[in-house]
Amino acid sequence: MSWLTRVRNSLPFAPKRDTPDNLWIKCPSCSEMLFTKEYEENLSVCPRCDHHGRIGATERLSQLLDAGFEILPAPKVREDPLKFRDTKRYTDRLKAARAANPLPDALTAAVGKIDGHKAVVGVQDFGFMGGSMGMAVGDAFIAATEAAIANKCPFIAVTAAGGARMQEGILSLMQMPRTTVAINRMRAAGLPYIVVLTDPTTGGVTASYAMLGDIQIAEPGALIGFAGQRVIQDTIREKLPEGFQRAEYLHAHGMIDMVISRHMLKATLARTIGYLMAAQAA
Repeated sequence: MSWLTRVRNSLPFAPKRDTPDNLWIKCPSCSEMLFTKEYEENLSVCPRCDHHGRIGATERLSQLLDAGFEILPAPKVREDPLKFRDTKRYTDRLKAARAANPLPDALTAAVGKIDGHKAVVGVQDFGFMGGSMGMAVGDAFIAATEAAIANKCPFIAVTAAGGARMQEGILSLMQMPRTTVAINRMRAAGLPYIVVLTDPTTGGVTASYAMLGDIQIAEPGALIGFAGQRVIQDTIREKLPEGFQRAEYLHAHGMIDMVISRHMLKATLARTIGYLMAAQAA
């Protein structure tokens, strides 16, 4: 034992208090340190700068749907059909993603009510392999539209994705036309399809069901686009305008209908459903 240790142990220091590691959270936008409890009670929105943080499917469904909603069964699909391997096997990536998430894949749908209005809500979780769209996401989306048609109610898709899942190759890209056909079936049944775009919504998801809503709503500051800004800038050889691919820019240029704070999202959806379903009944 060194002399420094002996001296330190002989002094009447108070014992170190154990502090939970998750007591504080740093806002990724303004870098303000926030109490995690305060942040979560504010729907994962920074009370200082209004940055809308990313949230999981379970939390999103609880925020949007009234108590007592029912999660639809996850469709069974063939896993790793291409026997894909990069630095890891695809099956190992799926196992790791499922170990870190409470749900089996990137899109989860539930049937319930939004302020008393019946609806089916499908939520993509960016925390599951970047919300990437593969066969499981495509089948879950289609199952959700079928549930909406069976219940004669709107379908609301909450998007958050990096695009198609590369480990499934062309099979992931096939989900783009498949989901488009499902949306057309909703329209043929006279039922609303509403999209809520959250941060980030990119790639093949943007190029398909994310931009096909009867009503397009986005959260403030959400990144929405197909290709990355650097790719676009290098292609057109021009500097992109300030705020390009952000929700507010798309709203100002007519690409989406509304930019709504998370605190007002449920009420806005309920009001919108009320209008659209009343028009259908008339």
